[in-house]
Amino acid sequence: MKVAFVTGEFPLVSQTFIFNQLAGLIERGVEVTVFSLWGPPREDGVEQAVVQDYDLLERTRYAVPVPSSLRARLSSGSRCTARVIRVNPSAILRLLNPLRFGRRALSLRLLHEAIPLLPRQSFDIVHCQFGDLGLSALALRDAGLLQGRIVTHFRGYDISQFVKSAGDRVYADLFARGEFFLTNCDFFRQRVIELGCLPDRIAVLRSGIDVEHFAFAPPQAPADGVLRVAFVGRLVEKKGVEYAIRAVAKLRESGRRVELDIVGDGPLRDSLAALIDALAVGSSVRLLGARDHDAVVDILATAHVLAAPSVTAESGDQDASVNTLKEAMAMGLPVVATRHGGIPELVEDGVSGFLVPERDADALAEAIARMGESPDLWQSFGRIGRRRVEAEYDMHRLNDRLLELYRQVGTDNREAAAWTANPVIVPSQAGS
Repeated sequence: MKVAFVTGEFPLVSQTFIFNQLAGLIERGVEVTVFSLWGPPREDGVEQAVVQDYDLLERTRYAVPVPSSLRARLSSGSRCTARVIRVNPSAILRLLNPLRFGRRALSLRLLHEAIPLLPRQSFDIVHCQFGDLGLSALALRDAGLLQGRIVTHFRGYDISQFVKSAGDRVYADLFARGEFFLTNCDFFRQRVIELGCLPDRIAVLRSGIDVEHFAFAPPQAPADGVLRVAFVGRLVEKKGVEYAIRAVAKLRESGRRVELDIVGDGPLRDSLAALIDALAVGSSVRLLGARDHDAVVDILATAHVLAAPSVTAESGDQDASVNTLKEAMAMGLPVVATRHGGIPELVEDGVSGFLVPERDADALAEAIARMGESPDLWQSFGRIGRRRVEAEYDMHRLNDRLLELYRQVGTDNREAAAWTANPVIVPSQAGS
């Protein structure tokens, strides 16, 4: 089976879900090619070992970056035009047709995205890792440069931030002509249906982790009395890091001994550093920057609590079930998170962790304090969390199901619709 992954920037350290799917498919004998339509990452990050282990860069084809200035874009566009005419001359009029492709043609974006597909690429499945990339794949298929059944995977910003800027009808054509659709949580599935996708053409395939990679070892009460809280994620608005910092400041003001390690990097690093200084918590809050996966696991192993205070960003961007939550729960680490997006599908309040409202530093501080005062709960929270991740987020079982879906979509799209009788693709059914 030949499968194309259509991605934005690749490889991004924050998108382990893509690495896990790629590795799983390669292990199962699938011939996978990655088409990165936005190029290599613009931000420095730590490369995942899986990128080297599975030769993912050798499997990747990059589109030509679209310059921001009009003059540079026209110059780059003329070079792309020459390449298309030389290799596939019949495609050039289609790629530049504004009546068919609108802004994607007028902005020359589609022309730049077409370059790695020359002269023409054929696959059994074209798996678009976000909804807006499904739009690109559909246009490139219409232009005659890409062949294959399109499976579009909605994951967050594509049904929140992107829809807010592009309008609720942006996916109408994709819903009409794409073969099948996936989301990574129930919350997002309902949102996609509200946007116009037929319920019998969309299912939930959760983003998995390698559960066996995480040793189960619930934390013990700190001998020195210092509660150690960890946050892992990109430093962007929707991760809510600001509220974790404010919560720790409130706890320190009340005399509690608590520390916060923030693992990750991103555009808010400088403003978060300024907030740490303004709240005078520099001795208790550390910005550790991006770390590789093994280093993250080591940090989680020394923590007592994981904080995941995700919020709906001003742009509308939202989270699904955060991967770091799954990893922490697999290790038996108690978690404090927000009632946001797909998080409540993973964390059950008072059973495997505590949930608080978004943007509520007081409630977050109270939940962290309550966790610190209740080390007797850590073992039970840890056991229940581990079982939840094993049952629904094991990447090996999920990758089996993904391959099964590909086969059904590739053979007869009507068979794939049977999956939506139970819209959540349950990994424990793998091999049944």
